[in-house]
Amino acid sequence: MENQAKSQAVKNVVLVHGAFADGSGYRGVYENLTKQGYHVTVVQNPLTSLEDDVIATKLALDGQDGPAILAGHSWGGAVITEAGNHPNVAGLVYIAAFQPDNNESALQWFQTAPPAPENGVLAPDDKGIVYYDKAKFHAGFCGDLSKEDAEFMYASHGEFYAQCFISLISDAAWRNKPTFGIVATDDKSINPEIQRTMYKRSNTKVTEIKGSHAVYISQPQKVAAVIAEAAQAVSIN
Repeated sequence: MENQAKSQAVKNVVLVHGAFADGSGYRGVYENLTKQGYHVTVVQNPLTSLEDDVIATKLALDGQDGPAILAGHSWGGAVITEAGNHPNVAGLVYIAAFQPDNNESALQWFQTAPPAPENGVLAPDDKGIVYYDKAKFHAGFCGDLSKEDAEFMYASHGEFYAQCFISLISDAAWRNKPTFGIVATDDKSINPEIQRTMYKRSNTKVTEIKGSHAVYISQPQKVAAVIAEAAQAVSIN
């Protein structure tokens, strides 16, 4: 099935959001890709567990009529690492995203470099939910967006359960699928050096884009271009 997927032109894209966000942030990427003729599906992750987010992503992949590029931002990188084994996935795109290997968690990678002063990821509360410090959200998460956009994003994002962060990957799809990655060079939430280290280890084809952690919102055309490049590359194989 995987070889069949690679032999066809890839015109489907499935987008997975991360923590402290929802699928609406992909509006610009969606518009850029649909104008190029791609069929785009945006997953709404429950953010309750790695397993739940993978199930939501696989449901979206089940609905594709052929091979797809699976792209994930931030925590969504861990999700696509596990969900990317779906037979409809022809390639992976990591957008300023975690890219754990088998028996690794997103949290392990988050802790491999000191956080930026602007980073506002808080410790879990008594319900096991991780929040982002409201006072740091604009500078730490989306510093290249307007204050008004940052305020709306903070008001609309879903609760992120800490168990997601510590869940271990069981079968890393990037080991078997063509993989592309975007480093957000001004990222204050996931240190760009962490992104570079993960991508180098996995032999990911890397594109560096000047942007905040929310690079998919602030630079949608450039992010969409990487996704389109991935689709074209796997269609040739």
